[in-house]
Amino acid sequence: MTDESRPSFRDDVTVELVKHSASDADVLFAARVSTRGEQSLDELGKDPERSKGLLNYLMRDRHGSPFEHNSMTFFVSAPIFVFREFHRHRVWSYNEESGRYRELRPIFYVPGRSRKLVQEGKPGRYVFNDGTDEQHKLVTEVMESSYRHSYAAYQEMLEAGIAREVARAVLPVGLFSTMYATCNARALMHFLSLRTKSDDAKVPSFPQREIEMVAEKMEALWAELMPLTHAAFVANGRVAP
Repeated sequence: MTDESRPSFRDDVTVELVKHSASDADVLFAARVSTRGEQSLDELGKDPERSKGLLNYLMRDRHGSPFEHNSMTFFVSAPIFVFREFHRHRVWSYNEESGRYRELRPIFYVPGRSRKLVQEGKPGRYVFNDGTDEQHKLVTEVMESSYRHSYAAYQEMLEAGIAREVARAVLPVGLFSTMYATCNARALMHFLSLRTKSDDAKVPSFPQREIEMVAEKMEALWAELMPLTHAAFVANGRVAP
């Protein structure tokens, strides 16, 4: 087995902001067109700090469309099961690597020691608790063994001339994939309201930890681009306008 075909295991995700056209001023010129027409473009050359009150008003009273006139494209590396949750956010744009057109790399997700493993309670009222050392050992050993077996089966079929689109069927959702994901600030706020758990949230959310890891990284990048908008989002209970 070559190094390229030898399975490797990760307990993290990565998010890179690869392209953007997003600033607090983008919200302000879009909002002020309703009263100032073409003069609203003057906002692009002004300090948005002086209009924090308007941003907060728009967020508080849920005037959402001004938050749509911007764009952010992220490059995400995460397990396939994270992307399947992600794609439920249908106003985003996605392009993901294809198992039909390239040989998929043997990189697999194994939960880190901090990942809570034990679910207790009824649906809608359950909580997750830390697993024991034995449970974490079991998860690691079973997952790694299963991944190695499935990838070996995948390689066996490829070497026999089986098409990639057929052979990939044996691979698990713990396999890492990559995608570009593009959104505007309003769509991102909706995503964050559902995919992060925060004491600041008016409406509680209980996301799966792995997609929350992606969301946390996206939020940190967005907060640098649009700090006033992000602050208004947090101050108003993390509710998307």
